[in-house]
Amino acid sequence: MAPRARIILDPPPIFPPLPGWARLPTTAEGVGDAGYFAGAALAALHPAARDEHPLGSLWRQRLALGCAAALVRQQGRPEGEAGLRDHWYLTPTGGDPGPAGRLLAAFRALGEPRALRLEQWGARLPNLFELTADPSLTVALETAAGNARGPGDAVRAAAATALDLTRRRPDARPLAVWLADAILASRLGWPAPLPLLATALRPGDWRVLREGRTEAWTDACHLAYARGAAAALDLHADLGRRTTRLLAVAPQLRGKDADTTVAMLIQEDALAARTGKASDRSSRRLFDRLVTLGGVRELTGRSTFRLYGL
Repeated sequence: MAPRARIILDPPPIFPPLPGWARLPTTAEGVGDAGYFAGAALAALHPAARDEHPLGSLWRQRLALGCAAALVRQQGRPEGEAGLRDHWYLTPTGGDPGPAGRLLAAFRALGEPRALRLEQWGARLPNLFELTADPSLTVALETAAGNARGPGDAVRAAAATALDLTRRRPDARPLAVWLADAILASRLGWPAPLPLLATALRPGDWRVLREGRTEAWTDACHLAYARGAAAALDLHADLGRRTTRLLAVAPQLRGKDADTTVAMLIQEDALAARTGKASDRSSRRLFDRLVTLGGVRELTGRSTFRLYGL
């Protein structure tokens, strides 16, 4: 019998790292340089943001996880990234992942092309963020859709959108930063947004947003996007190296679900051992083998209910 054909993805492209001169200094960030650093970082991020390798899905999910964790902290809830991941992957199909898990769902949705379908925002986003639809929210979403179009400073448009929504609906700050990332992606011509802003804002920036200080908030967003874009590009490089390692060991795997599992690991933040059509035992063996070969990591540190990923 002829050996079965292997279906293994191509390695992801490698993008140049952000130069040291384009990275924000760790101290004494000059507000006067905010636009410079944001522009440099977003320009470096642009090729990766437009790339269509399947790794982009995992990358956006990891960014979404960070944004959701930052917002959960703002709400005073205990879940970190590990807890949110558990909510998402260990909740039974059709079950309720809880408020933190639902917030993660909203930011995972931000990383999908559908997030840029402006005509759907009015009907979709109030439900996604569990907000009561009223005239003020409707007007804010219409304004946001208008800000997604046209030339000009993409970061300024994103900042203005978040500030306008927060002024109209102070209870909608998670949606405000979601929309800012969507506006940025639409203005820059990305196929899907990157969840960036919520993770990169500093504690004082949230106070500026609440207080509605326009110029201070705009400067804060420029600096946040400079930090967020640099961190996102670093994350993409790390995931790219891990993907290349996984693809290098993939030919050593056996089992009819091996190639499918490898492809899923490149596109999904985490997988449980019971993934695919193989039996539970063979699935666990496959993941144990991947860990031994250095292709994936076990992400929970537990002996049961384990999750695996790059």
